[in-house]
Amino acid sequence: MSTLAADYEKTDMGTIQIAPEVIEIIAGLATIEVRGVAGMSGGFAGGIAELLGRKNLSKGVKVEVGQREAAVDVSIIVEYGNRIPEIAANIQNNVKRSIEMMTGLHVVEVNVHIHDVHFKTTEKLEEDEIATRVK
Repeated sequence: MSTLAADYEKTDMGTIQIAPEVIEIIAGLATIEVRGVAGMSGGFAGGIAELLGRKNLSKGVKVEVGQREAAVDVSIIVEYGNRIPEIAANIQNNVKRSIEMMTGLHVVEVNVHIHDVHFKTTEKLEEDEIATRVK
C-alpha cells in the first residue's frame, strides 16, 4: 500500500495530489452502496476505532496508487441469500466507476475478498428473545 500521495496532474499553477486515504474512502463508500453487502471487514484496529465511536470509512479497503493508476482490494461481509459472484461484480464496477469519475485515475484492478456471511435471522431471534423477556 502506498503511503505517499500520488502525483495526479501537473498544471500551470502547481501539482494536484490525491492521498491514498481519499481513494480508500471513495472505494469504501462505493462498496457499501452495493445491494447485498452487509458490511466491511476490517482488521483489529478498525474494530477498536468503531468501539470508540469513530466510523472508519476506509475499513476493509487497501489501495496501491501510482501516478496514473490505482489497484484496490476490498474485504466484505455479504448478506446471506445473495449471489456472491453478482455482488462481487457489482462492487468491482461501482468502485472502478467511482474512483475513475472522482479522481481521473485509471483503476487497473478491484479485488473483492469475502470474509463472512451475515445472517439476518440471528438478529431477529435476538430481538424477539429480548421482547419476550421484558413485559
